[in-house]
Amino acid sequence: MKYIIGIGGVTNAGKTTLAKRLLKTLPNCCIIYQDDFFKPQDQIEVGEDGFKQWDVISSLDMEAMTNTIKGWIANPVKFAKSHGVPALPPSEDPEKDVHILIIEGFLLYNYAPLINIFHKYYYVTIPYDECKNRRSTRSYEIPDPPGLFDGHVWPMYLKHRKEMQNSSITLEYLDGLKTKDEIYNQVYEDINNSLQLCL
Repeated sequence: MKYIIGIGGVTNAGKTTLAKRLLKTLPNCCIIYQDDFFKPQDQIEVGEDGFKQWDVISSLDMEAMTNTIKGWIANPVKFAKSHGVPALPPSEDPEKDVHILIIEGFLLYNYAPLINIFHKYYYVTIPYDECKNRRSTRSYEIPDPPGLFDGHVWPMYLKHRKEMQNSSITLEYLDGLKTKDEIYNQVYEDINNSLQLCL
């Protein structure tokens, strides 16, 4: 059985921390990070807001990301081996073996070709003040120019969240203000319960 988990949400909400922890504890689990598919800086356009448009879907090579996901779907065992992920030995009935893919990113649920592949749609949220504070303490390979958060990052988050909420998917919201343990325990238990129902 193949099981795909989405972990979306606002910047700096704790998506990657949660995804990495689940990766260590779920069986036969691989992970794909949306951030790995950003286009080169010289291909990012400057928008009407005066900022390079990093927080829009066109800043990402979504075709390459989709092909990577399709590679996992076609052969999760081969995918895991090629990414150095230790897989459990196959059981007597390989058809019943569970293979899990976590896809983590800030615009997971705003790209139509991928919307229906997920079994779980998690979405981590934090309030504006907390998000801005966390963002200000992070160091990025390409530093944020002054005013980027209020002028581009947060407005794009609100825009994309509204689009996402108007779609047909059922989101499971996670409170990013809870402790890392609380969030992890909530999601881990939920995934295990869902997997039991699928088997």
